[in-house]
Amino acid sequence: MGHSDLNRNRKSLLHKARYALSHPGRVPAYVRRSTRDAWLRVKHRRDHVAYYRAVMASDAARSAEAAVGGGPRVDVWSQIGQLQFDYLVEHGLRPEQRMLDIGCGNLRAGRLFIDHLEPGHYYGIDISPDILIAAKHTLVRSGLQPKLPYLTIADNLTFDFLPDAHFDVVHAHSVFSHSPLHVIEECFQHVGRILAPGGFFDFTFDRTEGKEHHVLREDFYYRTETLTRLAAQHGLEARFMEDWEAKDHRQSKLRLTRACVAELPHARVEGEQTVGTAGAGGRTVAP
Repeated sequence: MGHSDLNRNRKSLLHKARYALSHPGRVPAYVRRSTRDAWLRVKHRRDHVAYYRAVMASDAARSAEAAVGGGPRVDVWSQIGQLQFDYLVEHGLRPEQRMLDIGCGNLRAGRLFIDHLEPGHYYGIDISPDILIAAKHTLVRSGLQPKLPYLTIADNLTFDFLPDAHFDVVHAHSVFSHSPLHVIEECFQHVGRILAPGGFFDFTFDRTEGKEHHVLREDFYYRTETLTRLAAQHGLEARFMEDWEAKDHRQSKLRLTRACVAELPHARVEGEQTVGTAGAGGRTVAP
C-alpha cells in the first residue's frame, strides 16, 4: 500500500471528482450503488448489521463471489482465499486447533480451513443467510461434508452462543473494513471470553494515516492507533502484522491476544501476587 493511498480521503468530493475523471466507465455503477445504499440506509436506519445484510443480499443476487470481495472472477476469489489460508498455516495453524471464522462468507478461505482442520473444529458465522446458503453449496462442491463444519447466522458480535475459552484462532477477513467503530468495539468487548489460552484473533482493516472516513457506510478506513487503543480498553494487546503488508492484499492486519494481567488497566500487585481487574468480555483475568 503506497504512502499516498494511506493519506487519501476517499469520501472527499475532490477525490470523487478525480476518480470519476480517471475512471469514467465506473461512474454508472457507482451511481447505482450510491442510490441503492441510500435507500437501504433509510430502510434500516440506526441498524448497521441489518443495513449491511441487505447490501450483501443485493450483491449475492448478482454473484456470491463478488459479494465477498472476490469480484466476478472465480480465480480471484480462489486466490484471496488461498492467501488467507497460507498465511495462517505459516503462522502455525494446526489441524487439532479450533477456529472461529467471523464473516465466513461463501467459504472463500473457509473451504481450505475446513479441509485442514479436524472434523468439527471449524465454526463459521455470517450476517447474511444468502451467503451462508452459498457457503453450503461450496461445501458440497468441495466434498467437505465429513468434516462437519458449523455454519450459522449471527446478528451481532457478542458471541453469546459460543463457549468460554474455546477457540485457538479467531479470524475476520474484510469484516471490519465494512464496520463502524461501535460494531468493532462490540467484538473487542467479547472476543477475549471465547479465546483459548494462548489463542489469537487476526483481522484485516482498511488503514489510513490521514482522516478516518467511510464511503457510503460500506467501506470504513481507520488509523492503526484507533483500533489498538480500543483493543487495550478491553484487555487485548494488538500487534501490527508487518509480514502481512508484504502480501498482495490492499488491507492491513492486526493480531489481538489477551493482555497479561500486569499490563491491564488498574491491575495491582500485592506482595508477589498480581491481582487482575475485569478483562476482555468482563471476566476477571486470573493471575
